[in-house]
Amino acid sequence: MSTELELAFRPDTQLTEVMRLRAQSLQQRGQKRPDGERLLRPNEAVYRLDFTKQSLRFSHWSVRLPPVGRLTITATSQLWTPDLTHLMTRQLLEPAGVFWRSPGDASDAPVRCYEADSTEFGERIAELAKVRKAMYFLFAFAEGCSPETLDCSIIFKADN
Repeated sequence: MSTELELAFRPDTQLTEVMRLRAQSLQQRGQKRPDGERLLRPNEAVYRLDFTKQSLRFSHWSVRLPPVGRLTITATSQLWTPDLTHLMTRQLLEPAGVFWRSPGDASDAPVRCYEADSTEFGERIAELAKVRKAMYFLFAFAEGCSPETLDCSIIFKADN
């Protein structure tokens, strides 16, 4: 018997701020980022997903966006540390989940995504949940989407 388990992505405002300060510090000192380091861009924020169970199977995404907007979610391979200040490009996992609503979409039209990528992404998260209590993600907001207009969670099937 399995039940549905919905896990919401939560903004990690403290970590986002630390990563923004890192980028600002380099910029103010006129330094370039070290080779391979991935700095947080102005339209990005760090989100966290906490796993209450480890044995999960991906079911589907629940993403609500404003009438027009684009959201790209990239998982990090960072195992446990909340210190992603020196996030390296190689720590970003593929594929990313890309979700959007276009100007011509009806108000009740579902959010669109690259189906195969978002399914593979969800399955990969379920796989990583077997060995993790939490995961960190970079959310990139574009075209009218912002943290205030977003509601995003992932639904798994959990074995009882």
